[in-house]
Amino acid sequence: MSDSTPATADVVLPCLNEARALPWVLERIPPSWRAVVVDNGSTDGSADVARGLGATVVREERRGFGAACHAGLLAATAEYVCFCDCDASLDPGELPSFVAAVAGGEADLVLGRRRPTERGAWPAHARAGNRALSMLLRRRTGLRLGDLGPLRAARRQALLGLDLTDRRSGYPLQMVVRAADAGWRITERDVPYLARTGQSKVTGTWRGTFQAVRDMRAVLEERPRPAGEEVAA
Repeated sequence: MSDSTPATADVVLPCLNEARALPWVLERIPPSWRAVVVDNGSTDGSADVARGLGATVVREERRGFGAACHAGLLAATAEYVCFCDCDASLDPGELPSFVAAVAGGEADLVLGRRRPTERGAWPAHARAGNRALSMLLRRRTGLRLGDLGPLRAARRQALLGLDLTDRRSGYPLQMVVRAADAGWRITERDVPYLARTGQSKVTGTWRGTFQAVRDMRAVLEERPRPAGEEVAA
């Protein structure tokens, strides 16, 4: 971690039955940062594994990727908040440069642009869904992003100000859409993408990918909020 990277960052890790992957993920959290593992109904002992490895564990009863992510955001206390999948497909050790970019004023939201390093790391149906959403996002906001991946960083208070409401798989996209509407500077950084441990709960199948794309299309149909519009506290 570089000297310019703040030591006050929380990493939100939405978790549903990721006991096998947690040790790899948690050992890569930067020193002095806090891992906030949000248990979204695991039955494999994930919460106990996370606690045993020193993570803060938050329980979110409402199922959904967005529900888990937002519970982690609300539980975070650091000035900077990062998000990372908990399945060992993305390395949270990449996040210090993300936070440094936000802290240094280069960007308001930094996203990881996934670059597969293993065969099968990014199945065809998941890539196709991501590509389609990137095109729809460009039409909606003008943003030219290569990926809408889950590895990202921003300031906590700014994220809360976006008043994110999606609690399903549209949460990451809604964050980008509302940030773009608010005039945020959004940048991407290449990150290695590994074959995940276990099957994805969102895009592990064509059916799951279709459901995720449907959720996200609803986000893209939201009207842009006028500048200065009040958000919920």
